[in-house]
This record gives sequence, C-alpha cells and structure tokens, in this order.
Amino acid sequence: MNKTIKKINIGVVGVGHLGEHHVKHLQSIESFNIIGFHDTNGKKAESISAKYGLNHYKNFNKLLEECDAVSIVTPTETHFDIGYKCIQSKKHVFIEKPITNSVEDAEKLIQLAKDMSVIIQVGHIERFNPALIPLNDYTLNPKYIEIQRLAPYNIRGTDVPVVLDKMIHDLDILLFLVNSDIDSIYANGISILTDSIDIANSRIRFTNGTIANVTSSRVSQNDVRKIKIFQQDLYITIDLLIGLTEVYRIIDENEKNINAIKDVDFNYHGKKKHIIYEKPELLSFDALKAELENFADSINGFSKPVVDGKAAKRALELAINIDSMIREDLH
Repeated sequence: MNKTIKKINIGVVGVGHLGEHHVKHLQSIESFNIIGFHDTNGKKAESISAKYGLNHYKNFNKLLEECDAVSIVTPTETHFDIGYKCIQSKKHVFIEKPITNSVEDAEKLIQLAKDMSVIIQVGHIERFNPALIPLNDYTLNPKYIEIQRLAPYNIRGTDVPVVLDKMIHDLDILLFLVNSDIDSIYANGISILTDSIDIANSRIRFTNGTIANVTSSRVSQNDVRKIKIFQQDLYITIDLLIGLTEVYRIIDENEKNINAIKDVDFNYHGKKKHIIYEKPELLSFDALKAELENFADSINGFSKPVVDGKAAKRALELAINIDSMIREDLH
C-alpha cells in the first residue's frame, strides 16, 4: 500500500547551535515544508534567515497561526510555556530533551496533547543511534547493564547538572531496555568545574532483579559513550560514539550460526557449547534527521514517536530523583 504523504507546515523555535541543525534537516525531509522560525536573538536570526532563505517570524503567535507542527529547540526552562502554547493551538510538537524542567509540567503537556489530539515527540537522539538497531534481533532479558557517558568540558550545557544534561540520554535507553519498575536507586556525585554536579554515578535496581550502573562526567579527557549488557548466555557491548556493536553468545553444540565471525568450544556440565562472536553490520544515517523523519511519519499516521511524552517523562523523573539524591548527599 502506498503512503499518502501530507505536507506538514513546520516552524522552528530557537535556532542556536542545535536549532540550526533542525532547520537544515527539516529542509531536506520531503514530508515537511519549513515555513520559518522564531528566535529572540536578532543577530543569529538574521544570519539563519540569510543562510537558509527562511522567514524570521518576530511574532511567535504569527508563526503558530501558519504551521501544523513546531520544533522547539530552546533552553529547557522555556519548554513548558512554549510547548503549552503550541499544543493549545493544536500543533504537533517536537521538543528537545529534557521534555520540561519538572515531572508535573511534563504531565500537563502530555494530558493537554491527549485532549487536543496532537503528538509530542521528545529529542532523545541516542535512541536513533545506529549501534542500537541490532538489539532488535535479540531477545533481551538483562541481568546487569553498565553505561558510561564521559565528555571533555564544554561550556554549553553546564547551566544544568550533568544528570539532566548527559545521563538522561542513558536513563532513557535504560528504561527502554528494561521492562520493569524501579525498586531502588543509589547515587552519588561531585562538583568540580561548575556550581552544579559534574560527575555522577547511579546504581539502579529494578523489581525484576536487573541492576544497572550508570556513570556520566563532563570532566573527562576523552569522549566515551559505551553500553554493556549482560544476561544468561549473552553479552553485548555497544560503542555509541564510533558506531560499533559486538555480541558474544553461548549456543548449543547442535546449533548453527552462519553469521558468527568466530566461535570457541567449551564444556558446561558435560554439554558441549560454543561461544560465538558476532559483529552486526550497522546502517549509516544521521540520527537527528531520522528522529525528525519519525516525527513526520507519526504526524502522517505511518508510525509512532520512538520517544513520546510518556517515555520522556519517565526518563526525566528518574534523572530528577538521581540528581536530588546526589544533592542531598552533598549537604
């Protein structure tokens, strides 16, 4: 059955560093007709307008009148007010992560979107990382997950704690990987270069017994973005930064796997087993463009948001709990 693509008039609010990337990709997506943008920084707006040939709407309400959807790429503290106005005007919204500053505000946006029959998608871009796609080919029941996200100091993003800036990406992935409620959280962290938390670690236990250890830092010498998943007869290691997924599996002697790169025989309780190593071939695509295409497909009814408002709220709630625990521990 052929897809009937409806052209979606979309506007962008906020054309800073990330907002400009939104503009660039929206212009290249067939389903979107980007009508313009709103930004309070006159100099930046003038530059973007000239570079991309776009209309700068100085009046935000005028932009709202003329579009079907809005991409919100502004500081987190503005997400709720802008998002509420857009949804109230029955516009679909793509909101960069985190969805809002508070769980209560996120719940209000989710409820309003339900009332107005519009879509909320949230920009947890790592869920579109090509290195995660091979996980769909395996039955996951993790017992232990270890995630590291380390980065050199960069002044951008330091106005918020590292948990809400960096760790929240991995908390979203973690909640996607583990289909269970949270039983307990232990967290600690320290401030080194800024007035907020710069290094954070959290140990999360789920009610199904899964344990996760998540570490984030913005005072590292090098960039590190790695996930390790351990479960019965399966170990997966993922490097989100370089795009590498490696799988080690234990299979019975009589099983065959033509995709295995190599295997090692061993005996377990008298049974011959194989440890096989697989290196899935990864697709190559731009994650930001992919999530904006997912937004378009969701509006047109061909798909659903990979990260909707509810998923984003869960990640935010966990991040806030971890950050609060660290702050209490420091006082």
